[in-house]
Parts: sequence; C-alpha cells; structure tokens
Amino acid sequence: MTSRWLRGLNPEQREAVKTVDGPLLVLAGAGSGKTRVITHRIAYMIEQGVPAEQILALTFTNKAAAEMRERLKAMVGRVVEKVTLRTFHALGLYMLREEAAHRRRAGRFVIFDQGDQMACLREIAGRLRMDRSFDLGAVASRISAYKNAFISPEAMEASDDPYEQATQAFYPAYLEMLEAQAAVDFDDLVCKPTQMMERSKACRSRWSDRFQRVLVDEYQDTNSAQLRMLRAIAGEHMNLCVVGDDDQSIYGWRGAEVKNILQFATDFPGGRTAAFFFSATTVRWPRCWTWPTRSSRPTLIGIPRAC
Repeated sequence: MTSRWLRGLNPEQREAVKTVDGPLLVLAGAGSGKTRVITHRIAYMIEQGVPAEQILALTFTNKAAAEMRERLKAMVGRVVEKVTLRTFHALGLYMLREEAAHRRRAGRFVIFDQGDQMACLREIAGRLRMDRSFDLGAVASRISAYKNAFISPEAMEASDDPYEQATQAFYPAYLEMLEAQAAVDFDDLVCKPTQMMERSKACRSRWSDRFQRVLVDEYQDTNSAQLRMLRAIAGEHMNLCVVGDDDQSIYGWRGAEVKNILQFATDFPGGRTAAFFFSATTVRWPRCWTWPTRSSRPTLIGIPRAC
C-alpha cells in the first residue's frame, strides 16, 4: 500500500522522500517544493517507524523553523513535538547546555550579540590605542572567518595587510574578554559543540546516537563550521539528507560555502544519491553537475523535467 506521504509528489520528489538511508543530496530550484520534500520525508520516516526523537531537521532562520513545524504539526499531529527542529545556532546552544549538564558543570553563560561584540572591540581598540579610522566591523568579520575556519590566533599567518595585522592584535584580546565574562558569541554556538564532538568520541557518539536521521534545508548556505558539525553528528551513521540550490546562496556574508554542495559526495561517501528536480520554469543544469572525480559522482534518481 502506497504511503499517503508519497501521494501528490512527482517521481523525483517521491524518490527523495523514500530514500531514507545513507547520504542524500537533493538539488531543487526555486519553487520546486524543497520544504515539501523535507516535511514529507519526516512524516514518511515517522510512518515507517523511525522514532520522532531521533530526527533532527536544521534550517537557517527561526521563521523557517517555525513554519516547518507548523506544516508538520498539520501532517503528523503532536508527535512533531518530539522532532528536533532548530537552526544550527539554536542546536549548538542546546548542545552546549546539554554537555555542561552531562559533565555536571554550570551551563550558564552569556551570549554576545553583534552589539556586545562591537562594544568589546571598541574597548580593545582603546586599550591598544588603535587608529580610529579602522572599521571595527571589518575586523569583526575577519575574526568570525578565522573562528569558523577553526584557526586560532597563534595559527594566523604573518601579513602586510593592515586589517590582518589589526585582527592579529584584536583576536586574542577578544577571546580573552569572552572567557573573562563567561560569554560565547554567535560563531561559538556552532564552533564549540563541533570542537567538543571532534575531540571526544564519547561526545560524538552521544549526539550521533541521539540523532539517527539528519535533514538540512538550504544546504547551499552552510559554511565550513556547519559542515564540520554535520560530519560530527552524521559521520557514523551517514543518514543525512540535505536540500539546496547551488544557484541560490544568500548567506555569503556569513561565509556560506556553495562548494559544500559540490563536494557532498566527498564529504559523505558511500551510497551517494542525488535527486535533481526543478520548477517548470527552470531551464538550466546545476553547476555541481561537474563533479571532482568520476568516483565521486552520485547516483541519479531523477533529472530535471525541463531538460
């Protein structure tokens, strides 16, 4: 008997919903029903007996998470409350608090927003007697880039660039201020739990066991730190489904890496399957049609109808 969550889907969407084991990259253009694939996939897994508490779905905005939760509630009812549906940063905050409780440590810390961060940098600038012509926003962006690349102040390379030199002075002082105030910033919410999992197999296994099925919306907007978080959580079971459009990255200013789509088959090898489906008005091949090597090309379970 056909699942009711497969009805009304086109063949490519249906295959994407049914392929619940192993890593899956779903390339979907604007208006092609990306969110529908994710919600139907979650409903289908629950129908097939996957415990809702083992499902993790990640989005990029609280609004998108709330909308997805409402859709799922209309589909599966109150069981959706057991599904972990969050932004990357909300998940990171949850993980930090859970890990603190697991280690019987105080889980209280301050979260610095952009205003707090800029106040710190202004204070540091005063201490260092820095030229007031420096754009502290540009310095903050560079610090963020280094943190998301997991590059410590000690690992920074020498540079003749004035802003790189300024960042070398600000970065360690900024970290010291965070530690002194028991604070974390927006980047730490992803980087710190990722580092915990990478450094401890027991920690990594706890989260991998908890979230046996992982789904990501708007995968083209992930950065390198978010990729490493996903690899830590899903690296053992590889049950990861990501949905994205390599032509639609909107968070480049946060370090989004569209290459995460291009290298998906390399980052999550084994049983790679890619689904391609587009809206009726879309007439293009995705950029990631060219894969790094022949062995890394995915198995196709659908091609664009428009092509």
